[in-house]
Amino acid sequence: MIIARTVKELREVLDCSLGSIGFVPTMGALHIGHRTLIEAARKENDVVVVSIYINPTQFLAGEDLSKYPRREEADFKICELSGVDVLFYPESMYEADEVSVCAPAIRGYILEGASRPGHFDGMLTVVMKLLNAVRPTKVYFGKKDAQQLTLITQMVRNFLLNIEIVPMETVREKDGLALSSRNVYLNDEERQEALKLSSALKSATKMVMQGNLKSDEIQTAMMAILDPLEVEYVAVVNRAFESISDVIIGDTIVLVAARVGKTRLIDNVWM
Repeated sequence: MIIARTVKELREVLDCSLGSIGFVPTMGALHIGHRTLIEAARKENDVVVVSIYINPTQFLAGEDLSKYPRREEADFKICELSGVDVLFYPESMYEADEVSVCAPAIRGYILEGASRPGHFDGMLTVVMKLLNAVRPTKVYFGKKDAQQLTLITQMVRNFLLNIEIVPMETVREKDGLALSSRNVYLNDEERQEALKLSSALKSATKMVMQGNLKSDEIQTAMMAILDPLEVEYVAVVNRAFESISDVIIGDTIVLVAARVGKTRLIDNVWM
């Protein structure tokens, strides 16, 4: 495995590579969910690139930038064992004053965008920079960050990038908790409370399977299960992230964001 720490080093390696490039961008603290993305990239491409960069521009004031899990040695080992060809590990991706990407005026400022204004601007900017640095054939993202995935897909389309975005299913613990690097913040009691997110989504799925497609009734049932967590939102939207009054099978995402103790968690189910 080659470790590149600058864009120049990265380009020198990849310019000599032949075939398709599969890319998995991460912020480190790698877990089984990340390994699933890497394994898919390994199966479908000639060269696999993983980036690890904790992007400061997508953290708001008071968020956990300084505390975000950093596990360099473990992350390097996971990449090596997973068959990664090139690990891009830059110290910085920014200059003092530069152009940035702005999230769309509507979809970028609802749900996650409303809770974390400016977050998507920073996320889209760094992803655009990473895509231009790596020039991948395919890029792999998990569906757990559904709004992020949707906005990145739109950015690739809007900027006419010849890149395929590959969505991957959310990976969960055996008890249903969606894997997240922030799960390490949870103590034993909080981890049990965190299961309310997946339980609420299971309830939503059951209601739909039983024929109840009413969004407001699904949201009410989910809120009852999530009590007494501090819920930021429970939403039923279509794949374009527009609110819908009734679930449309094959075109619906049910999302939840809540705080468990001091830890903010998100989860969703695609229907």
